[in-house]
Amino acid sequence: MTTVLMFVNGQAMSGGELNDSLAGARFAGRVRTAPEYRFYSFADVFPGIRHTGADGWSVPGELYEVSYADLFGRLLPREPAELELSVIRLDDGRHSLSMVCRSGATEAGTVTEITHTDGWLGHLRDGASPGPGGSR
Repeated sequence: MTTVLMFVNGQAMSGGELNDSLAGARFAGRVRTAPEYRFYSFADVFPGIRHTGADGWSVPGELYEVSYADLFGRLLPREPAELELSVIRLDDGRHSLSMVCRSGATEAGTVTEITHTDGWLGHLRDGASPGPGGSR
């Protein structure tokens, strides 16, 4: 079975409501992106990252070794339209698949930048208010 590395930084992480999409995947550890991304909250429903180059920071998340079947059959269908599959760079130099913000998606009024050192889960824990549709 062919597998790929998938970086997740939102509700697909351990304990999140989308983590069941990765039930067949192998957890490969907690990791951070290279320091070249910005991290956004979409109305405190889901997060997204966007490559910015030198003015970014290292976004925390989790890495999974996932089959193509689970990636395309279980995880991707549950991702929001504002995100798309892409390749990112991790802080150790490796590359991984990840969901990233589509072009123009961060221009909406309900999008705010996340700067919490604990990422999405820390952002939610320390005062984010659930947006329309609850918590994703």
